[in-house]
Amino acid sequence: MSSYAVVVCGRCGGYLLAKTDQKTRMCPYCGSKIFVEKAKKAAFARNAYEASVLLRKLKEEKAAKRARLGFKGYFEESHQSNSEKDC
Repeated sequence: MSSYAVVVCGRCGGYLLAKTDQKTRMCPYCGSKIFVEKAKKAAFARNAYEASVLLRKLKEEKAAKRARLGFKGYFEESHQSNSEKDC
């Protein structure tokens, strides 16, 4: 049985599901090719149902944060360099 990962697209920041043994996935939001092994993982799950629940939760949290900050504030915060976040 395969395990699953919630992967973050490096181009648009969208969340998507991938089997951990998959080599690549196409981002459904921007069309970018994602190398699953190298991609940032937001969560792991043992089965597809658990993965879909985690994905839904992460998307809801992202939407709530975006609503609180407004689009411009969310965009600026999510694209700060690491050195700026440490200050």
